[in-house]
Amino acid sequence: MDAVIADLREHRITGDGIGLFTATRHIGLLCHLTARMAADVEYQLAPNIAGLPPAEALGQTTGHLGRTIAHYTQALAPLVALARTGAQATPPKQLDAIDQHTRLRVHLDDAGQSLAAARACLGTPRRPVTQRTTAAISVPAPTVRRRS
Repeated sequence: MDAVIADLREHRITGDGIGLFTATRHIGLLCHLTARMAADVEYQLAPNIAGLPPAEALGQTTGHLGRTIAHYTQALAPLVALARTGAQATPPKQLDAIDQHTRLRVHLDDAGQSLAAARACLGTPRRPVTQRTTAAISVPAPTVRRRS
């Protein structure tokens, strides 16, 4: 997840055609990460897989990533409008561009907050394995058959 966050920070979204391409690239990365997290939740529900955060934290992270994708998707409309404005610098177009930039900033800020919440879910400390926890998992003794 840290690699995706670093990539999102490195490739900023601008209000032009390149920003539109970058936003769709970010959406693709986030969709891939969300699918991976959802799969990790499923595997974590199986017996003890080492190295994964608890299933509850993975599930919450997946929800926050979904919200991040939704905010990026909402940012596409202002990006398309800004990309179309381009060289047409009439005063009404410039005023509309200010509104589109404001809408874009709101969606990208909300996406950043959702992404930070997703990262915070994974930063929660894991429960240490205690004697009580291990005692709750019963392992049947191997059965030995005697030949008659």
